[in-house]
Amino acid sequence: MEILSCHSAPCCHVANLRGKLHGKSSSPRQLKLSAVRKRGVWEHGQPKILMFAILHPPNSKLGYLMNSNLGHCCLNDLYRNRASQSCYNLKRLRNSNLRVFASHDSYVVDDEEGLRSVAESGEQATKVLIPGLPDESNGDGGACISSCFWEWKPKLNVYYEKSGSENVNSPPVLFLPGFGVGSFHYEKQLKDLGRDFRVWAVDFLGQGMSLPSENPTPFKNTGNSDGGNSVWGFGDKTEPWANELVYSIDLWQDQVRYFIEEVIKEPVYIVGNSLGGYVALYFAACNPQLVKGVTLLNATPFWGLLPNPIRSPRLARMFPWAGTFPLPASVRKLTEVVWQKVSDPRSIAEVLKQVYADHSTKVDKVFSRIVETVQHPAAAASLASIMFAPQGQISFKEALLRCQVSNVPVCLIYGKEDPWVKPVWGFQVKRQLPDAPYFEISPAGHCPHDEVPEVVNYLLRGWIINLESQGFVALPLLDNPESIHYDISRDVEFLREGSRRSVKVRFFGSRFSLWNRISSHIATHFEGLRIKLNSK
Repeated sequence: MEILSCHSAPCCHVANLRGKLHGKSSSPRQLKLSAVRKRGVWEHGQPKILMFAILHPPNSKLGYLMNSNLGHCCLNDLYRNRASQSCYNLKRLRNSNLRVFASHDSYVVDDEEGLRSVAESGEQATKVLIPGLPDESNGDGGACISSCFWEWKPKLNVYYEKSGSENVNSPPVLFLPGFGVGSFHYEKQLKDLGRDFRVWAVDFLGQGMSLPSENPTPFKNTGNSDGGNSVWGFGDKTEPWANELVYSIDLWQDQVRYFIEEVIKEPVYIVGNSLGGYVALYFAACNPQLVKGVTLLNATPFWGLLPNPIRSPRLARMFPWAGTFPLPASVRKLTEVVWQKVSDPRSIAEVLKQVYADHSTKVDKVFSRIVETVQHPAAAASLASIMFAPQGQISFKEALLRCQVSNVPVCLIYGKEDPWVKPVWGFQVKRQLPDAPYFEISPAGHCPHDEVPEVVNYLLRGWIINLESQGFVALPLLDNPESIHYDISRDVEFLREGSRRSVKVRFFGSRFSLWNRISSHIATHFEGLRIKLNSK
């Protein structure tokens, strides 16, 4: 049994295709694919994937399959991100007046005749089999992850993790976490995508392992300085290094900028979930020269309760305190009440249950790391600073507009069953950026990168390759360049711990209509109610 697929992981192979014209057709699906041998479906515990490309001269209806050294090196090296080799081969293909259209559909056939019949039928395949995550039980642990600290300013040490450092010519990718978590939330991306790219994930200051190691506001009476968690940040006087410290979105945007300039040292693809998505977009809007592309994973479209002093100076003066240290005594009682609730392991477990649509997802590591973080003596005061920090200097909508004006590529990957950032928020972004690829995954909640990492990694990998090849390789799940205008739905399957899983992925094209989408949703809802009533 053979499986045909494309946009495969580095472990997949291009094989068994001959550089031979098999037939003419206006549709690549109607080609006769008779030069495929039978092979086993498993190799090293993973499904054997056969990747193919359909090449044809522009403005021509003639299509053919090819497996010359040129085609093999181009696609295989591109997915492995051997940048210099890939670019060289892409130039050779361009010079030969050919273009690659990578089909992302998967077919399962048991012989040559079956494969031929599928190809000739012209039917649209909706199931796509994609690679799973690195499997340690099969000796594939994925890329190695390194833990590091970077001193941004005195006493402000930023924790980050990285992988794929050996991929010297590959694109750099930076992941930004959501509120309350850290770089550990991207372990599945670091291990998997680190095999192809150079990958970093940082902890925002005031969160994760980037909490301060020293109290920014010690008490004059040293007898109180070693008190409980609530003592940190409520001292008598601010230390010089924390004079203007406030854990705001503007601080995190600055942190990201300096991290890229001083650690990564080149423009990056930046990916953010929830709060991290807002920061990623905000950063790209302010620093387009440092960004190759932005991916939003259920990005929160708002952050901060108090007005920004630069945008609304008069309104901001009505609030004499806005998250700076030391925290006023009036905030201390409120912080203690809120902290007692949010730091309770039962509350943490309940929140995780809310944001993960698939409750079979293992969140033990995430749970333990969050519990570990809330036990830090600086955690409660840091939360108070975050809660009362001002809004950013530009809004989410303004950041989208700036990215659009600066031609910053944006990709949207949203979990449909998110209880916090409902699908309507993603649709609003899509309406403002109609050309941005929008992939909706179901079932998936607020953290799709951790809940369905196989799918998110597949889409990220394909989107980056599409940009790196300047559109020469099609977006994941699309049949051809024209598909980018239309809505497409695919059943995406993958293996996890020996079991096959499946999710629905919808791609919303550039002709997306928010009103049509809402109307369709309402119609589907009422149709479901009608069926229930008729069944009674």
